[in-house]
Amino acid sequence: MRPAHLALAVLVAAVWGVNFTVVEIGLSHFPPLLFSALRFLTAAIPAVFLVRRPVAWKWIVGVGLVLGVAKFGLLFVAMDTGMPAGLSSLVLQAQAVFTAVIAFVVLGERPSLLGGLGMAVALAGIAVAAVDEDTSGGPLGAFALCVAAAACWGASNVLTRKAAPPDALGFMVWVSTIPVLPLLALSVLFEGPSRDVAALRTLDWQGAGTVLYVAWITTVFGFGAWGWLLRRHPASTVAPFSLLVPVFGMSSAALFLGEPVSALRWCAAVLLVGGVALTSLAPRHTPPAPAARPANHPAQKAAVSRP
Repeated sequence: MRPAHLALAVLVAAVWGVNFTVVEIGLSHFPPLLFSALRFLTAAIPAVFLVRRPVAWKWIVGVGLVLGVAKFGLLFVAMDTGMPAGLSSLVLQAQAVFTAVIAFVVLGERPSLLGGLGMAVALAGIAVAAVDEDTSGGPLGAFALCVAAAACWGASNVLTRKAAPPDALGFMVWVSTIPVLPLLALSVLFEGPSRDVAALRTLDWQGAGTVLYVAWITTVFGFGAWGWLLRRHPASTVAPFSLLVPVFGMSSAALFLGEPVSALRWCAAVLLVGGVALTSLAPRHTPPAPAARPANHPAQKAAVSRP
C-alpha cells in the first residue's frame, strides 16, 4: 500500500473513532432517535440525486432498517442513557464476531480454528468490559443495548455481503434514505414531539456541526474513502485498519470528554481488538458447490424443459 493510501486508511479510522465523541456531544443537543434521523437525512440529501441506485431495493431497504434503524438507533439510545463514548467504540467491534456467527448460520461459512479462537478471545474482552462498566457504576442496560447494536451491525454486514454493491459510497447514500422516516416516527412516539421541536428550535452551530460531521465526514467521506481503498487493495490489507477505530475512539473521548480509561478497560481493549483481528483475518470455509449434472441426466433434462 502506498504511503498516501496508508495515510488515508488511518485517517478514515481516526474519523470513525472521533465520531463517537462527536455523537456524545450531539446527544446533548438532540434526543437520540431524532439525532440519528437527522444524520441519515443529511447524508442522503442531496447526495442521493447525484448517484445511481447500485443494487435492488430489497437490499437497500433491508440494510437501511437493520443498520440505520436498529443498529444506530440502539447505539444512540445506549450512549444517551449512559454508555461512554470510548467504551462504545470498543464494544461495537464485537460486530466482527456477530458477523462470523450470522454468516455461519445464513451463508454456511464455517470459521477456522483460528477464527473460533478469535471469537472466544473477543467475547472474553466483552465480558471484561462489562465487569469494568459494572464496577465503575455504569448502567449495564446501556451496555447491553450497545452489544445489541453490534449484533445488528453484524447482521447488516451479512446483508451487505449478499447485496454485493459495486460502489460502497453509492450504496451507503441510498441506504441512508431508508431510516429517516422510521426513526422520526420512533422519535415522535418515544421521545415526544415537544422534545423534538424544542431541540430543533434551539439548534446552534455546535449542534449543527455534530450533524454535519456524523453525516458528511463519517458517512459520506468515511465510507467513500473506505470503498475507494477496497477497490484498489485486497480486503485483507484494508480491513485491519478498522481495528484502530477504538484506539482513536477511546483516546478522543479521554482527551475531549475527560472519560477515564481504567486498567481493566485497557485489558478489555486488548482482548477485544486482538480477538476481532483473529476473527477478521482467519480464513473461512464455505460449503462446496454441488457438482454439475451431465447434460443428458434425466433431472437436468427436466429442469431445462421447465418454463
